[in-house]
Amino acid sequence: MNRLGGIMGKGLRYLTQTEAIKVDQELFNEYRFSVDQLMELAGLSCASAIRSAFPEATRVLVLCGPGNNGGDGLVCARHLGLFGYSPSVLYPKQPDKPLFANLVHQCREMGIPFVPVDAVIPGEYQLLVDALFGFSFKPPIRAPFGSLIDAMAASSVPVASVDVPSGWDVEKGPPEGVSVRPKLLVSLTAPKKCAEFFDGPFHFLGGRFVPQKLAEKYSLDLPEYPGSDQCVRI
Repeated sequence: MNRLGGIMGKGLRYLTQTEAIKVDQELFNEYRFSVDQLMELAGLSCASAIRSAFPEATRVLVLCGPGNNGGDGLVCARHLGLFGYSPSVLYPKQPDKPLFANLVHQCREMGIPFVPVDAVIPGEYQLLVDALFGFSFKPPIRAPFGSLIDAMAASSVPVASVDVPSGWDVEKGPPEGVSVRPKLLVSLTAPKKCAEFFDGPFHFLGGRFVPQKLAEKYSLDLPEYPGSDQCVRI
């Protein structure tokens, strides 16, 4: 057990950005996972972790970026809706790709509203889900994402970050000054180095899809997942 009551692997590894990219590529190339498969599993893991950490925070705003982290957020929003939450999505820059268009369509068909940046009302939400940027992001941060990150950093509403808190260096952690300080971090596949700087109350791992051979190759020493759970507290 760690100090937060979670299950910590004896030698649980925190991946560098290069290692995280290599693991991802092996999942695609060696194990033949598709992007949408991994996105579905990641988003489900995030929604499950949110349900465990914030069962009463049903009014949720999911902030989605233009990459795969944003796709994870869209899947997360859909599953939160199925879990009885009332999610809304803020998705200012939508990629022109069928995968993301399909995810948007699925959310809309489930009645999940998409809200523009200027329509967000302070205090309307009980939880912000930070799905703007993942481990492959490299600066600079372009508009409107800088202002969204600043808004999350300044908000009194708790933040749940998907894999990497937006604005953080994947390895060096939060920048100097005001930054996003999530209450919940959901590390995907394995924690990234920046997770060593996380000081919030809830840290979950979502990576039950990782093949044992891959975990052994990178000495990930992943914890056991209880029952049929898609995430585990670490």
